[in-house]
Amino acid sequence: MRGIAGSAKRIGAALLAAWASVAAVRAAQRGGVADCTAGASRAEILEGVGLRGEIRLASGARAVLDSLRWPDAPELAAAAQAWLDARRGTGLAVTPRGQPDRWGRARADIQAAEGDTDLAGGLIGAGLAFADANEADSLCRPALRLVEAAARAKRLGLWRLPLPDATDGPALRALAGRFVVVEGRVRHVGERGARTYLDFGPRGADALTVTVSKRTWRMVLARGLSASSLEGRPVRVRGVVEIRRGPTLEAGADAIEVLGEADRPEAGSETERGLRR
Repeated sequence: MRGIAGSAKRIGAALLAAWASVAAVRAAQRGGVADCTAGASRAEILEGVGLRGEIRLASGARAVLDSLRWPDAPELAAAAQAWLDARRGTGLAVTPRGQPDRWGRARADIQAAEGDTDLAGGLIGAGLAFADANEADSLCRPALRLVEAAARAKRLGLWRLPLPDATDGPALRALAGRFVVVEGRVRHVGERGARTYLDFGPRGADALTVTVSKRTWRMVLARGLSASSLEGRPVRVRGVVEIRRGPTLEAGADAIEVLGEADRPEAGSETERGLRR
């Protein structure tokens, strides 16, 4: 645990601080002010940790870490819980972001008042959580994907095993109901009235299909991607696996990452390309 804690203090705190303002502005432009606008920071004390990383504060308020997805695997969830529990009684700087979630908990960026530990960055950097937008339209802190990528490169925690392949139907079926990160090459994109479908295998194959709602597909198009630009491209997608005719997942706009495309059109400025690669 000491090694994880030490690593957490070293992972990307300066990087996150340097890019925070740019990331917030870009994310707000993509997802709307309600999703990503940061409120006034306030001092709090970490009193306890609830299920799936709910932060209980001494003031009585409850919060969840923004741009972070709690792990589904029980052993990793327990490790993430222990990482946060070790910080009980710690003074915090809590910055609400956007609107509260459906349970009235503030979505927030939370840092230790002393030192440079960012709670979301620490968990993600230790391989104990995903960088994900959850129910929000956009990932408000895209720099956390860089922190996640570093943990993945070191095969920490969540990333100890290779990512499931989008054409491996049996492996994906075994993960039904869990949040996963999957890589593969898009074979076909079908645009329909209500949904767009990204197929990773030929018709009838036991391979992943990603579904994108009409509203979300408009956001994807606005970022410069399209059916023609995605077909044949290697991508990384994330979401909860469901089993219909085959394994499927519903993707948000920030859940689709084109791989190996440093200058892809949706990346925007040079700064954002650095944040989003």
